[in-house]
Amino acid sequence: MFKKILIANRGEIACRVIKTARRMGILTVAVYSDADRDALHVEMADEAVHIGPAAASESYLVAEKIIAACKATGAEAVHPGYGFLSERAAFCAELEKQGIVFIGPKPKAIMAMGDKIESKKFANAAGVSTVPGHLGVIEDAAHAEVIAGGIGYPVMIKASAGGGGKGMRIAWNEAEVRDGFERARSEAKSSFGDDRVFIEKFVVEPRHIEIQVLADAHGNVVYLGERECSIQRRNQKVAEEAPSPFLDEETRKAMGEQSVALAKAVDYQSAGTVEFIVDRDRNFYFLEMNTRLQVEHPVTELVTGIDLVEQMIRVAAGEALPFTQEEIKLDGWAIESRLYAEDPYRNFLPSIGRLTRYRPPAEGRTGNVVIRNDTGVFEGAEISMYYDPMIAKLCTWAPTRLEAIEAMGRALDGFVVDGIEHNVPFLAALMKHPRWREGRLSTGFIAEEYPDGFAPMKPEQSEEAVLSAIALSASLIETNRREGFADRLRAASGALREDWVVKTGENYVAIRLLDGLVTIPFDMDMAIEGESRSVVTDWRPGDPVWSGKVGGRDITAQIRPVLNGLRIDWQGLSVTAKVFSPRHAELDRLMPVKLPPDTSKLLLCPMPGLVVAIAVVVGQEVKAGETLAIVEAMKMENVLRADRDLVVSKINATAGESLAVDAVIMEFA
Repeated sequence: MFKKILIANRGEIACRVIKTARRMGILTVAVYSDADRDALHVEMADEAVHIGPAAASESYLVAEKIIAACKATGAEAVHPGYGFLSERAAFCAELEKQGIVFIGPKPKAIMAMGDKIESKKFANAAGVSTVPGHLGVIEDAAHAEVIAGGIGYPVMIKASAGGGGKGMRIAWNEAEVRDGFERARSEAKSSFGDDRVFIEKFVVEPRHIEIQVLADAHGNVVYLGERECSIQRRNQKVAEEAPSPFLDEETRKAMGEQSVALAKAVDYQSAGTVEFIVDRDRNFYFLEMNTRLQVEHPVTELVTGIDLVEQMIRVAAGEALPFTQEEIKLDGWAIESRLYAEDPYRNFLPSIGRLTRYRPPAEGRTGNVVIRNDTGVFEGAEISMYYDPMIAKLCTWAPTRLEAIEAMGRALDGFVVDGIEHNVPFLAALMKHPRWREGRLSTGFIAEEYPDGFAPMKPEQSEEAVLSAIALSASLIETNRREGFADRLRAASGALREDWVVKTGENYVAIRLLDGLVTIPFDMDMAIEGESRSVVTDWRPGDPVWSGKVGGRDITAQIRPVLNGLRIDWQGLSVTAKVFSPRHAELDRLMPVKLPPDTSKLLLCPMPGLVVAIAVVVGQEVKAGETLAIVEAMKMENVLRADRDLVVSKINATAGESLAVDAVIMEFA
């Protein structure tokens, strides 16, 4: 077994590999860029080597620097994680040449499967069912139009060397093919240094289901069940689960056996994932094989009990797999939510900055529920514009799917992240969405259920009662605390006002206290809009998480002080609550509502990013839907289009300029 390995990656996956290596008694070496000098993976590793500037192209993607770090530290092997150099056959080959073991497949398998175009040709030759498409060289946008017309719309334009949703576009007509072809090529070149793309048929109402395989150097190959990865946004996975609520045993077995056959055909060694698109009739088509560890691997680990990173290390060290296909069993259900630094209320645009507060739920087993949180950040860490916006991967396991979903909802409600915008509200809302809970999924789920984007949700009447109870209990606890201060002008009487009104958003909820005194821990009966409910909590002022019971229901919510009130976040809801006496509530109803400023004549930068192109000039008449500018953030190009017909009166930004969020790019007449 290896004595020391180097992790050629950063963030949560580097921390994940370090944890397993440490458990196995293996020393670890981290590498870091200027931006990651104080990163968590650097602190966790036994050694750390600086490899260059913040840009990945000058640090994490430079194979020579990784190899030099191995030689300087005596690392015997390299675990690449995912992304960066994990699927570069040339990197793997050079490591072998230098006598360093690559913890992953051999160059032959990477070359055969790592390139999306070549992998489809290989799969076709091996008799694997594939989606109809064109795998040859596409000369230009005009050629792309001809190919797309021959396949039939809609089509998917994909970067050959792509991953993580980059370099992918769906086109429903010729105009979208032209634009999508150029954008996919540009993103592919920027992200992967390879601008080749291919076109294939886009399957309507598809599910994205993938099979995890493990193979050793002794000819043993097994599959470890499937992962449902259909909840995607911009072709990037958002939530995953294992197993899939859609597959039956027959389909699972067929997909697994086909995946094993493909792995054997390329002499695969290590962990790998075969991805399929599955239609409504459970027909499945090969998409690609990822010759690396997948982001979503924890859900497979939770339902199989197998540490995939450990098996990768053991296989690379020459060991045989310690189990057969018959010994692999799927137990329970696991859900993974990807926490991203992005604003769900602004079309999920990236958000960067410092984590002023970061408090994930406690990991471990409680009763029938297991909580796991894979992360590479900490309170005070910075989310950089240079890398993927992932904050953490929160996972839950339970005996059944609904129990795992309920556990995930509670865990998300208690996951505190401040300082940046993040997608926790969306993930929390997803956990209570009827279609998600029923398992009626497709890769178009987010676009179909939120066609106008994810907007702040309005609470239902039953939810208003819970929010009001939280707000009033917090207010009473805070008041009770203040009454005990020695510098109060008058002694506390202990008497409480009986009637209260809580304003949640725009609504007013009447509450009558049925008990006379505040107790700590808080335990009081309230009549909320006439219905009696007990409210119990051990919350203390300053704690961002309110945990307790309302009407016997377990509730976990986040509360933050705002001007004259509290902001409460619960199950995807975010409401400002204010506690009034009945008279003050009457007066509050008379207060004028402050309107937001009019920005209809401005094009604002929706996220911190780099201006790639300005597509118009001053005085130009622009039609609705036409491109105004292109802004790149975290290696994703965002096309900003006109929402109506307009005339450009002033341009304030130039290509190549870095802009802050809400910076004015241009003005309209």
